[in-house]
Amino acid sequence: MSLKHLDLGCGTRPKNPFGHPDLHGVDIRADSAALSDATIATANLSVGPIPYADNSFDSVSAYDFFEHIPRVALDYANQTSRFPFIELMNEIWRVLKPDGVLYAVTPAFPHEKALRDPTHVNIITAKTHRYFTAPEVMARMYGFAGEFRLIRQCWVHPRGAYEPTNPGFAHRLRAIGERISGQQSHLVWEFSATKKAANNK
Repeated sequence: MSLKHLDLGCGTRPKNPFGHPDLHGVDIRADSAALSDATIATANLSVGPIPYADNSFDSVSAYDFFEHIPRVALDYANQTSRFPFIELMNEIWRVLKPDGVLYAVTPAFPHEKALRDPTHVNIITAKTHRYFTAPEVMARMYGFAGEFRLIRQCWVHPRGAYEPTNPGFAHRLRAIGERISGQQSHLVWEFSATKKAANNK
């Protein structure tokens, strides 16, 4: 069985940081025909689930996507609220196989790029991962049902995000210069889904 990857908010060109042979994407636009062999599903992940079954993917990526998912959605008519970002993290955990990997690249505070775009409604910081990763998993109090293990978190320049498969010496050297000059505006999250393989939960 070939390894499967899912790219969230993929547009027409799903990214595949691990180079898995079976590539899928999800995008809000119904006309996102893939400019590759990828299969693209249509869904608005701010309001609905990822349209795939449990334990479907070996890896999931999200590039410049998390910042567009609201933290809180209010329904004034019914006097209720929900937490779309918590729900999305639940969905990512659900569709990942045991030990499947989430790889996300997101503009983060305190860099101004986290706040520059008026559609950025979810500001990530260097400590936000604690809500989803062991040992704290602090988002349980908001309904997060999964658990991730932190593999790696680091600051990067979005032009050359530190891909997990082959960072290379030249990339590492450039990253040092970007860190010194203050150009590193994005956080990389690399998480592993903690699940029991026996019952796939």
